Amino acid sequence: MFLSLGFKSVTMDDIANELGISKKTIYQHYATKDDLVQATTLFLFENISSGIDEICAIGKNPIEELFEIKEYVLHNLKNEDSSPFYQLQKFYPKIYATLKCKQFDKLDSCVIQNLKRGIALELYRKEIDLEFIGRIYYSGINSLKDIEIFPENMFKMRNLQENFLEYHLRGIITEKGLSVLQQFITKHNQ
Repeated sequence: MFLSLGFKSVTMDDIANELGISKKTIYQHYATKDDLVQATTLFLFENISSGIDEICAIGKNPIEELFEIKEYVLHNLKNEDSSPFYQLQKFYPKIYATLKCKQFDKLDSCVIQNLKRGIALELYRKEIDLEFIGRIYYSGINSLKDIEIFPENMFKMRNLQENFLEYHLRGIITEKGLSVLQQFITKHNQ
């Protein structure tokens, strides 16, 4: 409900009605809505992190891996409209800050490993600065959620992420990587 309707928009009454329980029952487990929002966001983060780890463990080529992670995250965030995250940032800034730190740590380590494998497989240029590219990737992914820059009525999150991922890869791939990317895009668009 938080992802579909927004963290601020969903009330404890809405949650109780959806679950078919009383608000009192919810408050036996979570003292405040803030506590519930925090538990929900951390649970979702841990769930998605585990899924990303599983994707990385498969050992696909790094280009396909990034696209698969993107799809996995979008699926688990219900195609991730930016408004729930805007509400989280605006109305639950401490929870948002905690989540943002966790996301940075996870994404940074994941992207750095992806970059190293891509270099080893000669899909990514060997001279790229891993720390810089990792941080640029993190910043770019998060800027897509900024509704002032990317208004929801003009941009769909799926398209934004597809375009950003291709943009990111084209900046770091070799000729061999470009061939893999083009094959992937062609196959994906069929």
